[in-house]
Amino acid sequence: MNDEWKKKLSEDEYKVLRMCATEAPFTGKYNSFYESGTYFCAACGRDLFDSETKFDSHSGWPSFYDVINKANVKLIDDHSHGMKRTEVRCSACDSHLGHVFEDGPAPTGLRYCINSIALKHHKS
Repeated sequence: MNDEWKKKLSEDEYKVLRMCATEAPFTGKYNSFYESGTYFCAACGRDLFDSETKFDSHSGWPSFYDVINKANVKLIDDHSHGMKRTEVRCSACDSHLGHVFEDGPAPTGLRYCINSIALKHHKS
């Protein structure tokens, strides 16, 4: 399966989506992007976030306070790098998207901090 992903994804997409790397802050194309539409998984096309839930967290990565459907993501305890975090993965293809934190705005109080390279955008 890894060979199939390597053929489908760019080298950078593969590093983030399949190897759990993180793009550098403030470098992703969706960090300061606010067009209306839907954000979906760059690997498989699963709908993930609506532009209505996107906000500027000043973290350097696109941030959303909610997902389109909780069944479209899976949350995994992540204890890497000496931290306790919650990893966000696509539930359809198991791609690494980013992490979710409990310091976001109302109404959820969540901040889904997602790598731009893990997303594609479709205008509404």
